[in-house]
Amino acid sequence: MIRDKEVTSVQVVDAHIRLMKRLNPTLNAVVQDSYAAARWQAHKADNEVAKGHTDLPPFHGVPCTIKECFSVEGMPQTGGVVARKGFVADHDATAVARLREAGAIPLGVTNLSEGCMWVESSNKVYGRTNNPYDPNRMVGGSSGGEGAIVGSGASPFGLGSDVGGSIRLPAFFNGVFGHKPTGGLVPSTGQWPTAENEALRFLCTGPLTRRAEDLFPLLNVLRGPDGIDPVTVDMELGDPNAVDIKGMNVVYVPNNGTYVTRELRNSHAAAAKALQNMGANVRQMRIEKFSKSFEIWSHMLGSANDTPFRTLIGHDQAVPLRTELLRWMAGRSNHTLPALALSALETMTFMVPDDVGPTQELAQTLRAEIAAELGPGGVMLYPTFSRPAPRHHWSMLVPFHAAYTAIFNVLENPVTAVPLGIFPPNVSRSAFRWWDCTARITSPSPWRWH
Repeated sequence: MIRDKEVTSVQVVDAHIRLMKRLNPTLNAVVQDSYAAARWQAHKADNEVAKGHTDLPPFHGVPCTIKECFSVEGMPQTGGVVARKGFVADHDATAVARLREAGAIPLGVTNLSEGCMWVESSNKVYGRTNNPYDPNRMVGGSSGGEGAIVGSGASPFGLGSDVGGSIRLPAFFNGVFGHKPTGGLVPSTGQWPTAENEALRFLCTGPLTRRAEDLFPLLNVLRGPDGIDPVTVDMELGDPNAVDIKGMNVVYVPNNGTYVTRELRNSHAAAAKALQNMGANVRQMRIEKFSKSFEIWSHMLGSANDTPFRTLIGHDQAVPLRTELLRWMAGRSNHTLPALALSALETMTFMVPDDVGPTQELAQTLRAEIAAELGPGGVMLYPTFSRPAPRHHWSMLVPFHAAYTAIFNVLENPVTAVPLGIFPPNVSRSAFRWWDCTARITSPSPWRWH
């Protein structure tokens, strides 16, 4: 529409800024805006259209948002860690630079979990992000700000990172599309925090979008080596337009042994049925090794990284856990409870055993089993999480349910989170009965929809 002069980039950018200004006080998704720079870039984009330039990039003049862990020149990059408060990036990360080269215009940077390692986007630098469909519910993490602002309609697409579900969980909880690429497809250069050694292939950069058709063009812009990231390689991508659902092999796996709510079971079954009606060969099955998902992910990620998480959130100084837990109980800690809990857990052998060889063999076997079941061009339907977006803090009760997404980081499979619908409170309440009773005492406000 911008290229065809149906609208101007200034009009598009201003429309999104107006919506962002109206919604963000409730959402707390965008933690630092760049409205003035965005409007200037939009004027520049319109001038190029007016001059009749025909070689315009694919996202010419289109606004977007960026997760705060990516370096964006002139913007904060704290990773949600208090020790980095005040840090301002002096250059663009590779993925950010590629989006700019493709014509995209960043409107700001978005909130995340402390150290990018939790399923709720909350930290002591910016606070907590709220769901656009109900502020009492969580947005996922760690790219939760992206999920919320894209889900609200105030940003057409955003850039996220994912080492255990950080793109897919926010996409799922906020009703948008999110893609975790194959390991090594998109460089992670310019992120903080980043991964180390083999875990660089587990950490993936990818898009969150309101529309499914934007995923592949964005991935095509982001992919490929940058000469800096040591694990990124050239890969040949297929053509989405060449995909034929008729005859496609679809494997439907309802769960990994962990309870999945009735609403999600029904939605997944409906998706499988829809594909079957379109001619796909659908098989329902159970893959037993998925029950070991959290064990595989935690062992492989923990053994690959040299820097402990407690050192990461202290910005190169190990956090004294006992002292910080006492400070947290007194309301004086610079760290969230999930971050302190993760720091304590990583010292336990069940998280990272001395010998990860058996776990790596198990992961290789699981990867081979999935490949054999799917065959060339096959697709697997699998839950993103065990239930729709829970209320705030609820994730502390079931911390291992993120294994639904985390397993595919260490297997290095590409995964897309696809929205399945909106569950109103009278439908999904049964899934949260105990927590709802608690929440009503402390937070009596009803669901609010935007």
